[in-house]
Amino acid sequence: MTTELPSPIISADGAPYWRAAAENRLEIQQCSDCGAYRFPPSHLCRDCGSDNTAWVAVSGEGTIYSFSIVHRAPTPAFRALVPYVVALIDLAEGPRMMANITGEGALDCAIGDAVRVCFEDRGEGAKVPQFQLAEG
Repeated sequence: MTTELPSPIISADGAPYWRAAAENRLEIQQCSDCGAYRFPPSHLCRDCGSDNTAWVAVSGEGTIYSFSIVHRAPTPAFRALVPYVVALIDLAEGPRMMANITGEGALDCAIGDAVRVCFEDRGEGAKVPQFQLAEG
């Protein structure tokens, strides 16, 4: 039995996202035609249909839209982590993404709380963007 958390599964569309995360940067797609930010990655802009896309660094700041506290691990690898928080985060740039809330006070989080990105090491250079409650 392993207690190692799984590494991300990297698709062609998401490869730039994971490369940036490995370097402690949060990058998402931005349409080069209409300027709309989007996450998760996709070939076409959801706003204008363009395939003209750039990967851009974003602030890593956001707010909790919704969350759930997990008390029952989905696999043995997550057993030592329960309870933990899975949340929908509204990024300051607009898109919504799912991640864990980690760190001190995570279990006391609330809808509307400010959060900042952090990066969880998954070994062999892989990192997963997560969020912590913002200070102050």
